[in-house]
Amino acid sequence: MRRRERKVEDTKEIKRILDESKYLQLGLCDKDQPYVVPMNYGYVYEEDRLTFYLHGATEGYKYELIAKNPKVAFALECGVEPFEGKVACQYGMIYSSIMGKGVAHLITDVEEKKRALTLLMKAQTGKDFTFNEELVSIVNVIRIDVTEFEAKSRPLPPAMQK
Repeated sequence: MRRRERKVEDTKEIKRILDESKYLQLGLCDKDQPYVVPMNYGYVYEEDRLTFYLHGATEGYKYELIAKNPKVAFALECGVEPFEGKVACQYGMIYSSIMGKGVAHLITDVEEKKRALTLLMKAQTGKDFTFNEELVSIVNVIRIDVTEFEAKSRPLPPAMQK
């Protein structure tokens, strides 16, 4: 990270970013061409270990790519808002973000799928849902075991505050 002053290391702040963001951009490898798809997510962040859970249809291009190469990248952000300056170079964006890399796994275990979908719905709606075997059988669930990530935040510069 080039701008070290923007680095976020506080667990509480990282969880805030994870909670306020509602989708992530999932980057997959398609031979020599990247493929990126936005997806809703649920997560577990404990003891500095981050795991994402994503869901989708039971077949599709992203699953073909994961089967060929499970290495993925991701980015998510929240609080994105432009600000103006007196000159062009003072314009910018406030934001909080997390980006990183990991390994994707297609979950087949019914109980793990139920747990993953419960986490996903909690992250997206703030509500608790339960899932039965029939419901989890009609979706695929991807678990991303995050191998590295970094969080950063850019607040409104003091010179721009009123």
